[in-house]
Amino acid sequence: MRRSRFTGFVTSLLLAAGLGLTGAASAQASTTAVSGGYVALGDSYSSGVGSGSYISSSGSCDRSTKAYPYLWNAAHSPSSFAFNACSGATTDDVLANQLGSLNSATSLVSITIGGNDAGFADVMTTCVLQSTSACLSRIDTAKAYVANTLPGKLDTVYNAISAKAPSARVVVIGYPRFYLLGQLCLGLSETKRSAINDAADYLDATVKTRATAHNFVFGDVRPTFANHEICSGDSWLHSLNWLDIGESYHPTAAGQSGGYLPVLTNAA
Repeated sequence: MRRSRFTGFVTSLLLAAGLGLTGAASAQASTTAVSGGYVALGDSYSSGVGSGSYISSSGSCDRSTKAYPYLWNAAHSPSSFAFNACSGATTDDVLANQLGSLNSATSLVSITIGGNDAGFADVMTTCVLQSTSACLSRIDTAKAYVANTLPGKLDTVYNAISAKAPSARVVVIGYPRFYLLGQLCLGLSETKRSAINDAADYLDATVKTRATAHNFVFGDVRPTFANHEICSGDSWLHSLNWLDIGESYHPTAAGQSGGYLPVLTNAA
């Protein structure tokens, strides 16, 4: 998802109530050699926005050396590695810009995609800055898109991956719930937090259904992020990040290494 999509409302967000940020120790993956090439596709949850240590040559894609694809590559030594995930990517962007590295020698593909198509940034902007009713209405609009339009978009991407890398194991990874509910926590109301979590579940369910239909593996990060959501005492997600507004609502480095990396490792 895109950092720059938050920058247009920086001033307004700074007037909103912030949520606490915490870190966590990173997990280590075992080192195992892997035959074939690995291609990492997707949006900012795969590029590593929020985890720092961005690769300068990646420009606005904000690919991080602390992102789960980079960590997996370092631990498993595939024969080749293409880190194509890019902040802000939609399904159309993946089709247009990210599939060139796929070929018959590709043995592993990972991807997170769909959040930007569903309007992730606008949902969070609305819920932070506007009323509960406006937040719930915007979430309903996003869910309608996920139900009616996103499945076809995902199918097109998944078909293209299969056509270009027919021998690859494809791991489609989902999104975490944002909030640990039932906690004393500054910022959004419990009603808004619950609705945002429900929307994440709704998106994950759709992504899983379409991935499974293509015989891809779905990697669910909600269990690994459990008790590490915003409002927990050990959050692996940025809430409102005062230092870099674009990192808001993205995994920290600990979220990449402790939340996403184990899911890919287990599914690969």
